[in-house]
Amino acid sequence: MKVMIRETPKGMEAYVPKKDLEEMIVETEKPGLWGGWAKLSNGWVFAMPAFAEAPNLPVTVDARRLSAEED
Repeated sequence: MKVMIRETPKGMEAYVPKKDLEEMIVETEKPGLWGGWAKLSNGWVFAMPAFAEAPNLPVTVDARRLSAEED
């Protein structure tokens, strides 16, 4: 699923265009976000792609949704 990641004054935010969903990233598996999972404030968890070097933000990536606490 396409997910846009951007930096905001409050922290990292994810936007899922297909669902018109905009949520803050509240927890990550790895310190740099990339290559692990990222949990959104609504409970959704995405497997984020790994990058050798962190990309410039904002960036749109293909992320796999791992859970669906809320739909």
